[in-house]
Amino acid sequence: MKAVRKFKTSVQIPLVSNSAFQALTKTSRFLSQDVPQIPNCEYEPKKYTGPTYEQIKKIKDKHLITPFGTAYKEPLLLHDGKMQWLFDHTGKRYLDVFGGIVTVSVGHCHPKVNEAAIEQMKSIWHTTNIYLQPRLHEYAEKLASKFPGDLKVVYLVNSGTEANDLAILLARLYTKNLHIISLRNSYHGVSAITMGVTALSTWKHNIPVSPGLHHAMNPDVYNGLWGGLHCRDSPVQTTRHCDCKPPECKACGMYYDQLEEIFKYSLPTGKVAAFLVESIQGVGGVVQFPKGYLKKVFELVRLNGGVCIADEVQTGFGRTGEHYWGFEMHGVMPDIVTMAKGIGNGYPMGAVVTTPAIADSLKQALFFNTFGGNPVASAVGLAVLQVIEEEKMQENAHMVGTYFLKKLSALRDQFDCVGDVRGKGLMIGVEMVTDSETREPLPAKQFVDIWEECKNMGVLLGRGGMFGNVFRLKPPMCFTKEDADFTVNVLQAAIEKHIEKQNKTVKI
Repeated sequence: MKAVRKFKTSVQIPLVSNSAFQALTKTSRFLSQDVPQIPNCEYEPKKYTGPTYEQIKKIKDKHLITPFGTAYKEPLLLHDGKMQWLFDHTGKRYLDVFGGIVTVSVGHCHPKVNEAAIEQMKSIWHTTNIYLQPRLHEYAEKLASKFPGDLKVVYLVNSGTEANDLAILLARLYTKNLHIISLRNSYHGVSAITMGVTALSTWKHNIPVSPGLHHAMNPDVYNGLWGGLHCRDSPVQTTRHCDCKPPECKACGMYYDQLEEIFKYSLPTGKVAAFLVESIQGVGGVVQFPKGYLKKVFELVRLNGGVCIADEVQTGFGRTGEHYWGFEMHGVMPDIVTMAKGIGNGYPMGAVVTTPAIADSLKQALFFNTFGGNPVASAVGLAVLQVIEEEKMQENAHMVGTYFLKKLSALRDQFDCVGDVRGKGLMIGVEMVTDSETREPLPAKQFVDIWEECKNMGVLLGRGGMFGNVFRLKPPMCFTKEDADFTVNVLQAAIEKHIEKQNKTVKI
């Protein structure tokens, strides 16, 4: 029975047939009775003394706007954390393999970052940047030193959405053009402007957005029209057939041709403001582009009067391992870079880095951010940069991430429902499918069963992709090989338990 995709806020896909479930595993050993042993942790969590679990749930239902909802059937009440570990109100320990939605870069409550915040709070919390204050200027200089070329001017904000808002404003002011291009399946925020460049229907409200926004075909070498086993920059390639002969990538040219169609038919000649792109798509399910694609696109955008914006909200600060910034893996030089999440290890902050010429365009009128670059945020940001250097977090992301990817690829070889494993460093996606041939998304209920089972065994994973069928594995960069082994063992046990359950259901 063929699954049918319904493009609404949720996707309903029928259960697969008995014959399909017989092929669900390739060589499963059905060891789900054996619960993997969680790695040791010397930290002793503080005793929880807050409102009861039931009181918290009542407060949430009565007083909080929660359109996104909480993860898991029984939401976790988390109250303590240490490096890669989180603790709930009962004291149960969890391995955080989602890093607070790719935000905890160097570890929960890292002592050096904590100390920097505490020390700054003892002197002054807030001034706004109408005054000079040392932490802001020290941090701006240090952050700018991490960028190549003429990317040397910093403006601090409070989130990734704010950073992308400002980047779009800068691009339009500098080029005096209106039109912004982003990719389908991308996520750049949910403000009135960034909701328009975000191209996932599940994140769009039925309201007017900024004019002049265009979405190009997503160059997804696993789920897209073209691509295969030679096309992406990852230790693990897709299993799709590919006619490419490295270093050439035919898929790159085909997806580029689709983008060029927008320039031919939808845009005024030479009137592009910007192309906005994630180095690896995050919310969309850790999607990687064909090799060479961004380099060709950046050239086309600039020929048509536009600038190139790299969204590094999830891929920045060494997470991809081989490079400090995700755009570097594509061999490109953006004109504007946006960042947030890992920039403050959980402290709410973001930034835009650009060239002096583009930055000057903002002086056409007054512009101000009350909390951006406040002394505490700047002290925290500076400490994060120091920890990444001193503790070689980028090198660890590369070493452990590559190890993790290869271990996860063994699950793809073992289970037919594991369709794809992809990523770089500690930015990893595992796409779950009904079977590897059709690549149809695993139904939501079945995916959630596996997700819940992983949580029960002590592993917290993210969820993403258009159909919510991709595990997002983006832990703090202090993550170890032992943590990776534990995660893989838990995921394997959860998949095996799920298959046993489904086989029993089919037989009944």
